[in-house]
Amino acid sequence: MYRSANEAAKAPAGTRLSLQISPRRKHLRPALRDVDAVYLVCSPIPDLVQLETNMIDACVIAGVKHVVLNSALGAGEYSKSYPSWHRKVEDKLKSTEISFTILQPNSFHQNVVAFFAPCIRAQGVFYSSMRDARVSFLDVRDIAVVAAKALAGGDHSGKTYELNGPEALTYAELAEKIAEHAGRTVQYVDIPVDAQRKANAGARHARVAGRCTLDLQEYYTSGKGGNVDQLLPKLLGRAPISMDRFLAEFAGEFHNQAAGA
Repeated sequence: MYRSANEAAKAPAGTRLSLQISPRRKHLRPALRDVDAVYLVCSPIPDLVQLETNMIDACVIAGVKHVVLNSALGAGEYSKSYPSWHRKVEDKLKSTEISFTILQPNSFHQNVVAFFAPCIRAQGVFYSSMRDARVSFLDVRDIAVVAAKALAGGDHSGKTYELNGPEALTYAELAEKIAEHAGRTVQYVDIPVDAQRKANAGARHARVAGRCTLDLQEYYTSGKGGNVDQLLPKLLGRAPISMDRFLAEFAGEFHNQAAGA
């Protein structure tokens, strides 16, 4: 199910497609006809709770048997930011009679490229207010494998999985790894929270995202994001994708493309 025709065009050949621009329940139900299992994931936007709640309601009406919900680290305990939004959706899903599996992933390898690569390309530096907090990054491709297995139900039904990566890194250590794989100087600069707050000032949606990001950083700097355990390898049946492997694969993202032309 896609909300954008452009994104739907990227779907693999043979995929059953449904384009649903409207998030209203009555418009979602036709797309769920003859569907037994649903993977529910939404971008971290203010409408997340309403959009995912609408889908859960539609799943109940359509008779969907199993829902795999992509939630977030901290949803079970943190009352601020994105985790608190996901907790509301988790509670909604648990209130139904649908079989479910809930995934609570840590931060993604891919976030490093999305959020830090542009500044690294331009300045050789990235900034945040994470101090020496450790983060157990994991790859979204590993999350996809777990989600695919959970969609089959079985032993995964009724389970909530906190997914952590294979290594807990500070941002300074992350900078060293990026530098090693990209073959260039990269530095992490820790800035005061107030400075980051001012940098996030702008349009309303940017302010909301900025405030949520700061709240989430508060969770991580309290020491909650650095767990490393054996659950992800067990679910995958293999070693997870490491940060080193990811950075080796995407080293070019940290170079100024024009300079390298």
